[in-house]
Amino acid sequence: MLLFAQITVVIVLLIHVYIVLLETVFFDTRGRRVFGLSAEKAAIVKPAMSNQGCYNAFLVAALAVGLLHGEPAVRSAFITYGLLCVAVAGIWGGLTVSKRIIFVQTVPAVLALVLYRLA
Repeated sequence: MLLFAQITVVIVLLIHVYIVLLETVFFDTRGRRVFGLSAEKAAIVKPAMSNQGCYNAFLVAALAVGLLHGEPAVRSAFITYGLLCVAVAGIWGGLTVSKRIIFVQTVPAVLALVLYRLA
């Protein structure tokens, strides 16, 4: 059960690595298309998206520390914190940007959190 929970945490981490890349490195190309932005609108929001990508990188870091740290209590704290932050951010994004964000971010994070806490 713990292995399956860890796999779901890795999936959430990888989703956020992808989001970080879309919001920063690939924003002008793939990111703009994924977020459905015209070139004009993308130019306006690019700095904010890059900043958002930075915050998503912090979530990736929290989950990575949680998966890799040697101390079980530290692992649990970082994984729980990271998944709760992802879930809350997904809910906020779903309310303010697009309902799709709830399914892309919140659902996997909550599933991973439930599985991890049960393991």
